Parts: sequence; structure tokens; C-alpha cells
Amino acid sequence: MKSGFKSFATLSVLASALALSGCGEQAKDTAEETAAKPLRLGVIAGAEEQVAEVAVKVAKEQYNLDVELVSFSDYVTPNVALSDGSLDLNAFQHQPYLDKQIADRGYDLVAVGSTFVYPIAAYSKVIKSLDELEDGAKVAVPNDPTNLGRTLLLLEQQGLIEVDDAVGLEATTLDITANPKELNIIELEAPQLPRSLDDVAFSVINTTYASQIDLLPGRDSLFVEDKESPYVNLIVARKDNQNDERVQTFIKAYQSEEVYQAALELFKGGVVKGW
Repeated sequence: MKSGFKSFATLSVLASALALSGCGEQAKDTAEETAAKPLRLGVIAGAEEQVAEVAVKVAKEQYNLDVELVSFSDYVTPNVALSDGSLDLNAFQHQPYLDKQIADRGYDLVAVGSTFVYPIAAYSKVIKSLDELEDGAKVAVPNDPTNLGRTLLLLEQQGLIEVDDAVGLEATTLDITANPKELNIIELEAPQLPRSLDDVAFSVINTTYASQIDLLPGRDSLFVEDKESPYVNLIVARKDNQNDERVQTFIKAYQSEEVYQAALELFKGGVVKGW
């Protein structure tokens, strides 16, 4: 009985060892298969996709990394696809949007790199610098909740107002705690802001509407958001793949001079480097 039990135990150990070895080989094969597949990046169709195409080219030529672009026409599906594993990364959103998506939908997503700020900026037909801004001057700002808070923080960065720190990105004019120049802040619909330039000291306008009247933030603005803006766009991964070497390599490819120059050309100077 003892001898038979010993033989059985030996066979069991051998079987277990073989099974573990098989599992190890299978895991190794799976890892190698994953590494051999192109990295799948979700982007928004249009100019942002064209910028990403340059990053794909840099990734291949400089790092021998294959990246496949998957384009979307909306801002919801790219996070769905990233969360369910259909994508490895996406690049289309800023942190406030990502935070809200995570809060609303429970995604296990994380920002791993920055791309560009598509900035709001102040433009004027009246003054050439803030040194010329008079007390009590009229200032036009966008009235939608996202861009109003964003604009008030930008005015605060210029030392024009102070905003309640507790409110953050959701600030409204009611949250202004100091206005030393007693600026008359006028809230308008975003499409109306370019037309307001004849009537105010300056207007804060996002690039979409400013470009319609040939105003560019890098060329024509009094002041503009910089790379520290909370609205810098992001490269986003899942928490379970954020440390993947291919992800880190692609970030280097995207944050390259070639990609920056392509973005400047495609957006006619209306981008700020986010890294």
C-alpha cells in the first residue's frame, strides 16, 4: 500500500509539474501574441485622426511599433471600446470629461500621457496688451457651464480676478471672490463671441469660433491657455495595461516634434503642446 501510494504521489507531482509547465508556456504564448498584435488606438475622425496618423508613422519608423487607428464620430464610444478591451488606448478627451465618464459609468481607465490643448484665448480689437485694460472694462466670456468655468480660471491666471478655490472647474461669475479692476463680465453664447469684439475690451473665444474669423491663438491673442490647462487632451489606457511597454513607447512617438508640427499645420496654429 505504501509503495503504491508513493508511486501515485510521484505521478501526481509529475502531472502537476507538466500542467504548470503547460500553463506557463500558454501564458508566454499569449503574452507573445499580444505583443505581436498592433496597438489599437481610438481617435476622432478628422484632423485629430490625421495628427494620430503621423504618430503611427513615427512609432513604426523610430520604434518599430505597429499601431492601428480606429476612428469614431462620437465622444462616447471610444471609452466604451477601451473599457471592453476592443482598444488598447484612446486619444480624444481631457481630464474633466474622463473624470465624469469614470464617475458615471465606472470605467477603470487612467490617463497615461498628454497630447494637445485646443485652447481658448482672449482676443481684442481695442487693446494690444493687458496693461491697456481700463477699470470697469467690458469683457465677453462664453456662457456654457464647461467653458465659463474654464474661462474664469484663465482670467484668474492672468491676475484679473480671483475665484473660489472650492468650486474649481465649475465656477460661475457668482464664485468670483475678487475683481480688482471691476471688470464688467458679459456672458454670451459661444457663437456670438466673435461678433462681440466691436463692443468689448476683449472676448474669450475657443479656437473653433475664433478661426472662423481668421483669429489664431498663437498669433493673435492677448493671452491663451498653456500646457498646464486642465483641458489638455490625453492618451488614456486601462489600469490593467497602463504599464505595457508598447503603451509607453507610443506616448514617446506621439509626443514628438513631427507630431507637433503636423498638429500646428492641420489646426492652423490652434494647438498648444501639452507635454
